[in-house]
Amino acid sequence: MAVKLGQYLKQTQNLMMTPQLQQAIKLLTLTHLEMSNVIAEEMVENPMLEEVGDNDLKKEEDYKVEKLEMDNKEAASNDFEAPSIMERDDFDWSNYLDNYNSNSSTPPSMVSRDPDEQVNYENIVSSEEGLTEHLEWQLRMMDDMSEQEWEIANQIIYNIGASGYLEEDFNEIISTINASEEEALDVLRKIQQLDPIGCGSRNLKECLLIQAELEHERSPLVELLIESYLPLLQKKSYEKISKETGVTVEKIQAAEQIIQSFHPRPGRLVSTEQTHYIIPDIYIEEVGGEFVVNVNNEGIPRLKISKLYQTLLKQQGSKDTSKEAKEFVQEKMRSALWLIKSIQNRQSTILKVAKSIVRRQQMFFKKGAEYLKPMVLRDIAGEIGMHESTVSRVTTNKYMHTPIGIFELKYFFNAGVGGKDGGIDISGEVLKLKLKTLIKNENSSRPYSDQKLADLLSREDVKVARRTVAKYRETLGILSSSKRKIK
Repeated sequence: MAVKLGQYLKQTQNLMMTPQLQQAIKLLTLTHLEMSNVIAEEMVENPMLEEVGDNDLKKEEDYKVEKLEMDNKEAASNDFEAPSIMERDDFDWSNYLDNYNSNSSTPPSMVSRDPDEQVNYENIVSSEEGLTEHLEWQLRMMDDMSEQEWEIANQIIYNIGASGYLEEDFNEIISTINASEEEALDVLRKIQQLDPIGCGSRNLKECLLIQAELEHERSPLVELLIESYLPLLQKKSYEKISKETGVTVEKIQAAEQIIQSFHPRPGRLVSTEQTHYIIPDIYIEEVGGEFVVNVNNEGIPRLKISKLYQTLLKQQGSKDTSKEAKEFVQEKMRSALWLIKSIQNRQSTILKVAKSIVRRQQMFFKKGAEYLKPMVLRDIAGEIGMHESTVSRVTTNKYMHTPIGIFELKYFFNAGVGGKDGGIDISGEVLKLKLKTLIKNENSSRPYSDQKLADLLSREDVKVARRTVAKYRETLGILSSSKRKIK
């Protein structure tokens, strides 16, 4: 078969993701704090951007940008009139362009020519102490540690995971150093007695036994239960343990309370994870029986175009202004306008989505989580005239402050459950609440099986299969009926 080669013209349509469009999409997914940081970085990168001051707010008509044209045409200065904040007219553009680095977030005015004058960030940025450093610091406080013991200790603590357990086999650890098993066990015992107690344990039983020996008065019963009866304790088989040990059920339950006070993962008590605070993007207030939706604009700078650079645009015909300076200013102008427009679009889109959610979930905001209706992205997207992917981006990592608490916007989206065979559709969150209530009120000696729970739900016209009940029960972290049974 012959293959013919040739040149052809063909028209096709392709979706081009410009940098500006990518920036607009990125802003939709950012949290309130992240967007504030991005705006701050852009204000450093782009000299066109300025924050609107208190005096400027009285003259909003001077800085509002209307009918922005995001093309390659040269911008006219009278389209972007704004109150002047910067009074400088003698700016050295050539020097600025030489020093400007678009990949850096540091303005040229902050770049020092003398390396000795540079800020040493290593001296001002600190890191939190981890578990390894915490254990090593305590070992250094011991005066009786020999060099051999230090070598063993280092091999052990650098093999302890975040939960506090040894991640490598103990015999393999000591095989890498010239030490006897007796010496290594002695050092391991010292490490296990450090704070938090139990770090360096090889299994759960060893971890709990160490805490039983050191954190409480020695209780033979507590140590016996940990050593031999942990599986039965998990199943709450108190009667069986009582028969085998000759101890009353009351004493066994009292010992179990002590065991439950121990930390099964002691390493978690020393965490380097930072606390992340939630800043709501939406505030819902009830006014006169109606719910009012407001977007949180606090901390988000109001932006405008700098008067100084508008003046430079007017001077584009001047011979003193280089072509490079003109192109730079025009590019920064377009970038600044697109950012302002993207921020406005983000805030308005969040507001539309929030209002749509409130309209559909009136009973939830009035009476609580048990009245949450099933809702999917398609429902909101169709109502506000946007694509489902846009709604998904807007609801990612966004939170709503309501009269009944703070909720992530994703919380309101749940597919319906239990609506088959003439049943009533309820959201997954409501099904979880119903399961928790049924299990809480069950007879502990005869707990409900998954099938029984499904039957009880069907009496409320919520018809779900046994496997659906099992899935939601496991999501809630509730044990099966055989393990919930107390004999």
